Amino acid sequence: QRAWGRRDWVIAHSGSLEHKLDVQGRFEPVGSTDSEQILCEILERAGSRGAKSIGEIAPEVLLSWFTELNAHGALTVALSDGIDLAIYADAASRGGVYVREIYAPHGALAFGDRDLTVDLTRRGIRGRKGLVFSSMPLEATQGERGEWRQLQPGHLLIARQGAVRAELAPTSAPPMLPPLAQPPAPLPMPASRVGSASSPGTIPPPSLVPFRPRARPVVSTERAELRRYAVQHRTTYRYEHPVERSMHLFRLFPMHDRLQRVIRTDVTSSVITEHRDFEDVFGNRARRMLIGVPFEELVIDARSEVELLDVEPLDMRPARVRSTIPLAWMPWQRQILQPFLLPPELPESELEELNDYAMTFALRNDYELLDTLLDMNATIFSEYEYKQGSTTNASSAFDAYVSRRGVCQDFANLFICLARLIGVPARYACGYLYTGPKHPNARMADASHAWVQVYLPEVGWKGFDPTNGVLTQTDHVRVAVGRNYKDATPTSGVIYVGGGGETLSVEVAITRLE
Repeated sequence: QRAWGRRDWVIAHSGSLEHKLDVQGRFEPVGSTDSEQILCEILERAGSRGAKSIGEIAPEVLLSWFTELNAHGALTVALSDGIDLAIYADAASRGGVYVREIYAPHGALAFGDRDLTVDLTRRGIRGRKGLVFSSMPLEATQGERGEWRQLQPGHLLIARQGAVRAELAPTSAPPMLPPLAQPPAPLPMPASRVGSASSPGTIPPPSLVPFRPRARPVVSTERAELRRYAVQHRTTYRYEHPVERSMHLFRLFPMHDRLQRVIRTDVTSSVITEHRDFEDVFGNRARRMLIGVPFEELVIDARSEVELLDVEPLDMRPARVRSTIPLAWMPWQRQILQPFLLPPELPESELEELNDYAMTFALRNDYELLDTLLDMNATIFSEYEYKQGSTTNASSAFDAYVSRRGVCQDFANLFICLARLIGVPARYACGYLYTGPKHPNARMADASHAWVQVYLPEVGWKGFDPTNGVLTQTDHVRVAVGRNYKDATPTSGVIYVGGGGETLSVEVAITRLE
């Protein structure tokens, strides 16, 4: 252990160097162990570059240092400055490195061997995502059995707050690995919400599976092309007994602003009645209908033609400007944004755990606003299973967090809760997602879709879709926004007299216009 840059640096080294390193400069080895020499050499190189943390050293540079030192003998290293953890596997397979990924929240969890037991939940920590590194796979002694992945020879992996920041391969091909005596079992294929439908399968052996850095979008965010769509949203209500008097509220008109232009829109009803169009407090165009004639079937048909202009996904990052958490708002801004800063009403114990979970995203991204939000977006997409029927409209953000499954509404609610807990205004957005023929998002083709908009300083509202791990561009047609899904639901109403045995069917079709 050595102190440098107001941080305590710690190294763990497996292997032996063939000869002593000639370390000269401000760091002088204490004793003659090669582990001490390696640490001093790394610190000397970092200090000569003015780097006071692992995060200030380019991963490619750090890999080159380990590669050079590896030429002196066996070198499997774990290096930490208290914030980042760098793991390097010996290029000649002289000592292995195994990695296990742990997702938050987790129940009782302990693992080990005959000599050592590691209990991660003895102190009650459940809301932390993590990575465990070991020179050999450890058996689970309590909790769910985990799978271990072997880091390939010559590879460098850098982790922070339980997430992989970078994984680099050596520039030259590493030697072939000897076969494992008992290779870990294949992992189940994680559910994906972007990709063509396929039957469940397995992924390659652990030693071949790369970790995906979580601080960047999973799906490409390149510039999109301007698009125009024809949208039809048909809602049909049927009742066993006639409805004699009812009131209905519809938010089926796409929004018109600088990023989305409505060319034409029309909403018709199979029951002839008077209606009133108005703009609600969230800026949504709405229609209220009071029906006083009996009906057993009500069909609401909304047809629109819209042009999507949101082609630049990352234009919100101003040049040479770094927005950091916490954000500072003027008093009048905070007053207007207050409805989108207040977390949902949940038990305090649940909010405390969600707050701890939200802060891990900010910590591992140096409190940088955009990287934190991108990390949240990508993590929910990668680590939460899309499963219809697993939740209801009453399910909370904490329910989705605990079960790590849900649908677009649940993922939007979780993202909103996490963003608000770290002081970022967030609101619920409802609309449509273009899927089209052979589009990767085909799962969303037959219903409305939900995502999140966050308010960024000097940018405005920007869309994040955690269900698909992307920023919204010209595939997302915005219809309504609000504090939660109740403020933006497409159709709602109340029956005063009659009805019973209601059935509801919704059909959504989006056609791209050339």
